[in-house]
Amino acid sequence: MNDSPLQPSRRVALGAMAGLTAAVALGAPAARAAAGGAYVMGYFTESPNGDGADYGLHLAVSADSLQWTPLNQNKPVVTPTGGTGGLRDPFILRRQDGTFVVLATDLKGTDWSLQSQYIHVWDSADLRSFTSYRRLKLHDMATHSWAPEAYWDAGRGQYGIIYSAVDSSGHNVIMVNYTTDFVTASAAQVFFDPGYDVIDGDLAVGVGGVNYLYFKKDQTLVGARSTTLNPGSFTVFSTPVAHGGTEAPILIKSQSTGTWFLWGDTYTPNGVFYAWQSADLASGTWTAVDQRLYTQPLNSKHAGIQPISTTEYANLLAKWGAPAWNRLKSYNYPARYVRHSNYVGRIDEYPFDPYTDSQWTLVPGLADTAGVSFRSVNYPTRYLRHSNYQMALDVNDGTTTFAQDATFYRTAGLADTSWSSFRSYNHPDRYLRHADYVLRIDPISTSTDKADATFSVGS
Repeated sequence: MNDSPLQPSRRVALGAMAGLTAAVALGAPAARAAAGGAYVMGYFTESPNGDGADYGLHLAVSADSLQWTPLNQNKPVVTPTGGTGGLRDPFILRRQDGTFVVLATDLKGTDWSLQSQYIHVWDSADLRSFTSYRRLKLHDMATHSWAPEAYWDAGRGQYGIIYSAVDSSGHNVIMVNYTTDFVTASAAQVFFDPGYDVIDGDLAVGVGGVNYLYFKKDQTLVGARSTTLNPGSFTVFSTPVAHGGTEAPILIKSQSTGTWFLWGDTYTPNGVFYAWQSADLASGTWTAVDQRLYTQPLNSKHAGIQPISTTEYANLLAKWGAPAWNRLKSYNYPARYVRHSNYVGRIDEYPFDPYTDSQWTLVPGLADTAGVSFRSVNYPTRYLRHSNYQMALDVNDGTTTFAQDATFYRTAGLADTSWSSFRSYNHPDRYLRHADYVLRIDPISTSTDKADATFSVGS
């Protein structure tokens, strides 16, 4: 389903480990590993026809903030029991004492006419358990409380909760309430109102003595800045960026290079993440990041990202588990994923339904366990196999021919050795590739052939 232009959305938790108030970051993998950092993402899920819709809190982890591993088989780890019984726009903040608080919009589905004055709140020591569920009332106005985010305001000695609402001006503005415990909060006041509709505020605090607020305006992402965190002090300065209709800004700074990244979430089609980069946040200008470099969790929408330690990363994986399935992303068409459709193997642009058509279990090769075979998740008796060099999803008939046709050797990617290619077991001069978006096996010689035959295996 397509989203409303003013739907709630999501961004990143910028208060990092115990008191760090600047946004944290993407960088080179080696540098990230040396720094001992990792990341957790909170999100909910939707897909074009609603097959993948789930309005609970989902978590994913990443060692580099680029490639994400959904936890708990991409199922929710906790779901609200009050209000509408569902959430959008979950936001994870590490408090000053090192524990976490989770905030979210109180809305299940896409009925934008619902006007909740509350947000969902959980406490968590480690994101492996969630306690003290409650709803926090933010105002008495006849309007929504969309896309809550929190930050530490050292000058006030309090947390600020910013969110989108319609005030007396009659258009969406960014509001703020202050709290010390996320149990009670001060009266609402306008934090940012440039005179037109704005939603989805995301703060980067204390960057060279300046605070930056990114938000959605007219389907684009725009920045404002201030030398204080005082309500009403931010002024617009940046060049708008967008990829189609874009919302839910996320600001992240590279730990190794100092490069800033701005993420956005499109609402047509559903929830595709894009990223831009800048060497200088103060410049307000951005260039697109190669889509090969990042992969979002399946069906994820309006995410919030929080830096965590490598120990916390390992503990979250141990608690919730990594997916038992994989997706394969095309190298030269990185918006497309391997799927079956009408039992034909092909690559199609994400997102689509049934989304399960793109989920595969990579099992030991049917003809040689040193190889791999691709078993469908939603048709588990069927495998990708070649017939007349074209790839189809067929039922395993137990024959030697079928086993050989369905077996491949995984090799270093022909176009990029950090990716993967798959050589046919019984036609070793041929590789799995796409041609006109349809999968087949062919001999590979040209650079185009190599790119067509290269895939990323992830989740």
